Amino acid sequence: MKRLIWIILLFFSFNLVAQVENKTVQGNENTFDEVKLLYRNESTAGVLIHTNGLGINYRRGKHVTGFRKRLFEMEVTYYRHNKEFKTTNPSFDNAKGYFYGKLNSAYLIRPGIGFHNVIYTKPEKNGVEIRYVAVIGASLMFLKPVYLEILKDTGIPGTYAVVTEKYDPDRHFQDNIYGRAPFMRGFGDMSLQPGGYLKFGLNFEYGPVDTEIKSLETGVILDVYAKDVPLMATQKMHPYLLSLYLNFSIGKKWF
Repeated sequence: MKRLIWIILLFFSFNLVAQVENKTVQGNENTFDEVKLLYRNESTAGVLIHTNGLGINYRRGKHVTGFRKRLFEMEVTYYRHNKEFKTTNPSFDNAKGYFYGKLNSAYLIRPGIGFHNVIYTKPEKNGVEIRYVAVIGASLMFLKPVYLEILKDTGIPGTYAVVTEKYDPDRHFQDNIYGRAPFMRGFGDMSLQPGGYLKFGLNFEYGPVDTEIKSLETGVILDVYAKDVPLMATQKMHPYLLSLYLNFSIGKKWF
């Protein structure tokens, strides 16, 4: 009997040792074990929506560290005063709509340099990387003067001549404005008002593939000029423009 007990104990001992030596470990299914590569270069193009208009932009970036990227960007955008309201001359059935008091249409070109820093890295595929962005640069404002169709008295009751003139708040009023002039009028009289801009925003990059970029960015832009910006004759003028913006971009990364 004792021999039988010893044989049984020896059998279980060898079996236990074998199980320990051949033990396997299953990895955590939630672990993201793909090797993350650092793509040093990227470029994006996007659509800019801001509180005073629309625009497009291009951005080129290059890593200077693992979490910091140097940027160059170019934006082209239209800027409208928030007090622009379309009206018509109620005395004429076919009168054209126009913005009373508007002096100029404004088009901005912004070349700038800056950086973005990673706040939160993308943990896995289909995750979101959060960055903050800061940019400084030149703000080149092109002002296109507003032209209107103006009513002129012909001396015949109820009959008027319509002529196109550059809007003058001292001579043109709601009763003698027939409506807007053709869009192309005024481009030959454009003037340049140079200045600078600052931008700060948060960027959310959610591209499903490491070499592709899809991002949404939101923030604030401040444009500053040496003199007041003449947009509306009926509103107080300022030498600065302040906008909130939303930017959707797509692009690519490479070594």
